[in-house]
Amino acid sequence: MPEKPNAPEYPTALGASSLDSITLLGQDLAADVMGEVGFGELAFWLATQRRPTSGETRVFEAVLAALADHGFTPTAITARLTYLSAPDSIQGAIAAGLLGGGSRFLGVTEDCGRFLHDALSTLENGHPTDEAGWDELALATVRSRREARGLIPGLGHHVHKQGDPRTPRLFQLATEEGLFGPHLSLFAAIGRVHPQVLGSTLPLNGAGVCGAALADLGLPLDLLRAFALLARTAGLIGQLAEEMRNPVANDIFLSVDLNNRPVPPQPHDGPRPAGHA
Repeated sequence: MPEKPNAPEYPTALGASSLDSITLLGQDLAADVMGEVGFGELAFWLATQRRPTSGETRVFEAVLAALADHGFTPTAITARLTYLSAPDSIQGAIAAGLLGGGSRFLGVTEDCGRFLHDALSTLENGHPTDEAGWDELALATVRSRREARGLIPGLGHHVHKQGDPRTPRLFQLATEEGLFGPHLSLFAAIGRVHPQVLGSTLPLNGAGVCGAALADLGLPLDLLRAFALLARTAGLIGQLAEEMRNPVANDIFLSVDLNNRPVPPQPHDGPRPAGHA
């Protein structure tokens, strides 16, 4: 009888099950993780496959708290309206809210982390060693971005125009835990020097400082937005729980539906496909 070909193997260091146990990250899930490891710590551990220190966990969980909810943002409104339309699909409402995490809301966390990382990666002689050196690097970084007609990720906020309260708090926590690294150092310097280039003073926003903090924790840049979405998932659950108790989505819907104003069609005047008159 011919031998059966070897079965394929799919290696993983994450969850695995046998008849009588479940392992996760090399630990016994029931005995070593459940009731012993906080969710924030576990999320960090799952993403990096190394257990964070207590200081790293504190900063990481502060980031999650900072990004969990920020009021009636488009992500929250979308989740509530989707629940209004499909109350039988709580997963759809949460997913709809998360899909709105992009370059204007939530995605700034990733954009800022990448922006700072790219600036730091150009250094040939190591990181600056004093505030003057960081300010010099920040000036060059802001000027380069300005010349390219690009925005500075993490700079400015539509509400907190005099300063985002999350930013100094996260600076404080990272300093207390010895985790104020090069990304936060450059971000802070940008906050000090950007008026020299832009001609106006803008606040360093919470989403940006979260990106800098996550990058200083050594988390993969490709996952920075995912951590923002992880945080916002908790916020969306809260939004939907409140919507169930005190609904406002129908009022939002009706305020638009009953106040629309018909206007004449406005044909698009862009280039037409070849062969069309």
